[in-house]
Amino acid sequence: MELQQMRYVIAVAETNSFTRAAERCLVVQSALSHQIARLERELGAKLFERTSRRVRLTPAGAAFLPAARQCLGAAERAAAEVAAAVGEVRGRLMVGLIPTVAAVDLPGILRDYRQRYPSVRINLRVGASEELVEQVKQGVIEAAFLGLPTTVRPEGVHARELARDRLVAVVAPDHPLATESAVSLRRLSREVFVDLPAKTAGRTQSDQAFEAAGLSRDVAFEVTTAYLISRLVEQGLAVAMLPSAYAPQLTGVTTIQVTDAPARVEYVIWSRSGSTPAANAFLALLDIHANDAGSHG
Repeated sequence: MELQQMRYVIAVAETNSFTRAAERCLVVQSALSHQIARLERELGAKLFERTSRRVRLTPAGAAFLPAARQCLGAAERAAAEVAAAVGEVRGRLMVGLIPTVAAVDLPGILRDYRQRYPSVRINLRVGASEELVEQVKQGVIEAAFLGLPTTVRPEGVHARELARDRLVAVVAPDHPLATESAVSLRRLSREVFVDLPAKTAGRTQSDQAFEAAGLSRDVAFEVTTAYLISRLVEQGLAVAMLPSAYAPQLTGVTTIQVTDAPARVEYVIWSRSGSTPAANAFLALLDIHANDAGSHG
């Protein structure tokens, strides 16, 4: 069993395609398929179900994947640890973030990081808070920036609170509410909304606030990015609620204070199971020591 074979399996699992996996791994598809077939023979089980239209993991493949990721991660950490021992931080840094990060200047942090550690390859993944927590727990990403309702804390990871914020209403410049200095949830409940997908942390804080006030609302549009939310609002299709600290980044819309607005907490989280030198160096820029036992979530 070779590390390269594990890389190929992970790539196919993540792309659901032998063709795209080969492109990602910079090999011809026949070589990738051959190596996976060799591994399947060695394991005595098929890892993928292949049809003309799709590729998906078999139960055996699903069982193999987490261990393969751990093995590959351990090998990459070993190489990075050796480099760190001779004074060089290198390897790969995977950072997750929600679309509305506002508590830190992430581009600025990455600029400083890149100046200090030019050998590290950086990968940013945008996702929902609950997905990012799972990815940190699984070791897929090293650190993530989240936004959660005040009723929730990240579980199973190290966490540090970065900031607390309240949501503001976001409307088109020609909307009847645009001239108001403040608005209530009750008044907003009469509007059509665009929001993040149901059951995501970013959506939950608003849903809970309306429910607590005994109100319902019409969420006619569900999108996954704050950019799309603001564009739909700009077109007058809906109104939205977004964090006040993020609102200055928006263009083409008007923001209004909400008198009984829900709040959110921004966190940075990282793994409890040990961090790579590249991740430790990133956390240090946030004035976090990765093995600080006092920062459990």
